[in-house]
Amino acid sequence: MKPPKQLSSTPSGEENQDKEFEQELLEVEQALVAVKERYNQVQADKTRQRELQQRFRRLRHSKLPDVKAELKQIKQQLEVLEINLESQLFSWRSLKEPFWQAIRFGGLGVIIGWLLKSVAG
Repeated sequence: MKPPKQLSSTPSGEENQDKEFEQELLEVEQALVAVKERYNQVQADKTRQRELQQRFRRLRHSKLPDVKAELKQIKQQLEVLEINLESQLFSWRSLKEPFWQAIRFGGLGVIIGWLLKSVAG
């Protein structure tokens, strides 16, 4: 009788592809969760910003003595919210690709410029 075949200890190419796919899928899921969290934060910040703006408008026309301090506090909160909302527009991930394209083609342009200068000069 022959002994049964033993499975090799090294994973096959197909198993590697499966593991890579699972890893990439996990990364995509994590990115989606991060986007959802950021979206919820932006929505909450926008709502809070609208509420503070309405309150600011109401208090601005008020004649109460403590209004100035409260208006100053609302202005500060609005500034913080504006910064948070603006930060949604710029992130390293969104700038990474154009940044490296600029570095690549800018460097290539400098090299071509040097070559042309040496040939012409």
